[in-house]
Amino acid sequence: MFGYNGKVLRINLKTRQIATEALNMEDAEKFIGGRGLGTKMMMDEVDPQVDPLSPENKLLIVTGPMTGNPVATGGRYMVVTKSPLSGTIASSNSGGKWGAELKFAGFDVIIFEDKADSPVYLSIEDDKVELLPADDLWGTTVSNVTKKMQERHAKGCKVMTIGPAGENLSLIAAIMNDEDRAAGRSGVGAVMGSKNLKAIVVKGSGKPPVFDKDIINEMNKVQLAKIKANGVTGQGLPTYGTAVLVNILNELGSLPTNNFQLSQFAAADDIGGEKLAENYLIKNTACYRCPIACGRYVRIGDQEGGGPEYETLWAFGSDCGINDLDAIIKANHWCNEMGLDTISAGSTIAAAIELKEKGYIKEDELDGLKLEFGNGTDIIEWTKRMGYRQGLGNKMAEGSYRLAESYGVPEFSMTVKKLELPAYDPRGVQGQGLQYATTNRGGCHVRGYLISPEVLGMPEQLDRFATEGKETWTKIFQDLTAVIDSLGVCLFTSFALGAPDYADMYNAISGTHHTAESILQVGERIWNIEKMFNLKAGILPDQDTLPERLLHEPIAEGPSKGWVHKLDEMLPKYYEVRGWSAEGMPTEEKLKELGL
Repeated sequence: MFGYNGKVLRINLKTRQIATEALNMEDAEKFIGGRGLGTKMMMDEVDPQVDPLSPENKLLIVTGPMTGNPVATGGRYMVVTKSPLSGTIASSNSGGKWGAELKFAGFDVIIFEDKADSPVYLSIEDDKVELLPADDLWGTTVSNVTKKMQERHAKGCKVMTIGPAGENLSLIAAIMNDEDRAAGRSGVGAVMGSKNLKAIVVKGSGKPPVFDKDIINEMNKVQLAKIKANGVTGQGLPTYGTAVLVNILNELGSLPTNNFQLSQFAAADDIGGEKLAENYLIKNTACYRCPIACGRYVRIGDQEGGGPEYETLWAFGSDCGINDLDAIIKANHWCNEMGLDTISAGSTIAAAIELKEKGYIKEDELDGLKLEFGNGTDIIEWTKRMGYRQGLGNKMAEGSYRLAESYGVPEFSMTVKKLELPAYDPRGVQGQGLQYATTNRGGCHVRGYLISPEVLGMPEQLDRFATEGKETWTKIFQDLTAVIDSLGVCLFTSFALGAPDYADMYNAISGTHHTAESILQVGERIWNIEKMFNLKAGILPDQDTLPERLLHEPIAEGPSKGWVHKLDEMLPKYYEVRGWSAEGMPTEEKLKELGL
């Protein structure tokens, strides 16, 4: 098939052996690339019960057939491994320019095995691949590593790296590329750190082959017109970035506040996209071939850099009861420098504040710092301490579940499968809550973004409080997202595009013959193989649930007042529409149907 280079780079970090292998095109046809193909490779090569931070776990960098190709947002790549935070399959998505550069260098996949005896980094310049010493890089921040690599290697090279958080095996550590783009969730940065792998610098001069340039040009005209005409991708995201959602969710009473104790934030205006654009924004930034340009480049004082996304504004903002936008921007900066997932970092601080407020964390554990809802003075220092594992930050670096569990109250952690929930209170968006509970990597919003129909009305407006039919919507969105993540394009395109468009995209680049129905079946296959990995890893269906607070404590006030999440009504129907057993296990018939 076209769209692929057909090459896998396998690196044994212990023996320093570097080998090039042919990509299994049969697997590529069944699982596309990115998230799907990476999961299939993990199932083939790694015992799902492996210790995620042991040398036996593998770290896979996997592009999709659209990555580096002439389609809208074709720059995404996935990091696939076993998560040290949740124990699930981890496939963490990132944009920027790095993924496309890997395709230009001629590779579809990198597989890292074992562990280096001392810090190393990988240099790729087309066919020239070297493992080089990284002793002088170890302990340094993301921006410093990036600058050193750009000075040391070919002009225009792209840099992926971990920060101190990954080196220190923080379970909420991210892998960063292009300084402020993150494969953020599930603790993938800790896996990279556990292998003594500091960075991957890549420069390529080729282009992957494509099927038919004329068909691609016509397809692009149609799809770009849809993206430009859509209110979210053509107006909202370019103007305010993802932060446009702050006030939207707040007005609905579904903006989690004070560690999900409340669902509205009185000072939401102070941390919204409008305020960010008015007082801090210098320019929009875009990933490879992106017509949306939702990225924020901001200035605060004499410091410039990538600005906070919606999830970050929420996690360090309303979830901590903080309306100090200066402090939030600085905390975001230090997450980028440390290599920390902003959702998990901010949510862990929020959980710590509640633990302190209710007497579990004592004053003598704080080293003179503050942990208070509404007090933004010390969130920057707490962020650094999580990265460096200093003081109480050592416990916080494990994520909110293990932090709360260490005090005997894991229920204070707003997580699913130990992964922190994002910025939507599921009591006010019932379908999104079902997605949280059933997603294959834990508390995640981007594995089936039900906010699109329940809040934004795309592709149609759903009653956000209704439970009827949400099982079908959830399955469709989950399967479609699996396809998008595997193709190597951005999820935001799904505001404007649907399954027929992604089939057209794949067919134009790769010469396949997919329909909307057949490409969604690929997504279903990917979802089921992820589920099988998790089951073999010991992640059983009893973990398809939500925090007790969200199931039993009604929202106290606001537009969503009185609601809890009705998971018990929805979960059996979800298992049924998936074709699984009543206990939530994929049946032999379903696996046979999907070729698994």
